[in-house]
Amino acid sequence: MSRVGKNIYKRKDGRWEGRYIKSHDAGITRYGSVYGHSCREAKEKLFEAIKKSSECSITMSAGSVRIIGKAWLSEIAGELKISSVNKYEDILKLYIYPEFGDCELSGIRNDDIIEFAHKLMKEGGEASKGLSVSSVNQIMSVMNSLRLFALRKNYTVNYITDCVTAKRGTADIRVFSIEEETRLIEYLCKHYDRTALGILLCLFAGLRVGEICALTGDDFDFSSGTLSISKTMQRVRISGNGSKKTEVRILEPKTGCSVRQIPIPENLKKLLCSECKEGTFLLSGDKVQFVEPRTLQNRFRRILLKAGIDKANFHATRHTYATRCIEQGVDIKCLSEMLGHASVSITLNRYVHPSMELKAENLGRLTGRFPIEVE
Repeated sequence: MSRVGKNIYKRKDGRWEGRYIKSHDAGITRYGSVYGHSCREAKEKLFEAIKKSSECSITMSAGSVRIIGKAWLSEIAGELKISSVNKYEDILKLYIYPEFGDCELSGIRNDDIIEFAHKLMKEGGEASKGLSVSSVNQIMSVMNSLRLFALRKNYTVNYITDCVTAKRGTADIRVFSIEEETRLIEYLCKHYDRTALGILLCLFAGLRVGEICALTGDDFDFSSGTLSISKTMQRVRISGNGSKKTEVRILEPKTGCSVRQIPIPENLKKLLCSECKEGTFLLSGDKVQFVEPRTLQNRFRRILLKAGIDKANFHATRHTYATRCIEQGVDIKCLSEMLGHASVSITLNRYVHPSMELKAENLGRLTGRFPIEVE
């Protein structure tokens, strides 16, 4: 059959057929068909059939959140990376199922979800303290996806959903001060090894922790002075044979914009040239053995402690790099591409944190133009 329009086909016998979902119960989808001598007639019959089916389905069981959650996760599993599927599975099991698992999804209103969001920010679900706004919004995003999935699959049609989000406050993002950055660089140079080299590269190139761990000598082109970022390293959970375990995998970056070429920092070029060997990981110097992100983060914390610097996540190196670039007048579009962002707004809103000294300097340029003297 040739397809003309959404769910409308022309059959070999000359008639037009429209297909629609009659019901969706316990993961089983049942379809119905209408027929017409013309495409228009089939469309009209299809509209009436869908309307009648929707009216009937209001009285049907919408399905529990647990049932719909499993169906939703099964559908998206083939489209997403395993790390993303693991994240959504954890959100369902740790937060959404304990609160709403056995509830009919059609009976959950926006007020219930908003109250749930406030509870998470206060109590953190199973955690001892409240979750961050960012974490709560991820949970709200999954909840919204379940409701939209239920509508699309005709589990329930007796309400129209609105997206629910937690109010986003000002993020407390760690950026090293110039004094802290100087102290860290001095410590890394004094206690130099491959780990120190990797951290230095992140400070001067803004790489993510997974990107630096996946970096090999093949990614460097010293003749052109460029570094290619085309992969990332992650530890993901693997399910199989009834048991669950994790393994480290080298994957494509999370977005296409993350695949990029950046200049090799001039102050590190000599060190990188001597340490980079074909086919070997930069942080280990071996073709098989590697340093995974969790290990590098633990090493970074110990280095900060020994250097007398307040604790910070490894991602602080990336925030610091972006902030220093802005302070030195680097073009924002150029910086956004070097960081692998999809848009300049992401760079400005998430990664650029001007210091008070820079703010005062910029304000001084304005006020210095207009000296004021009062007699």
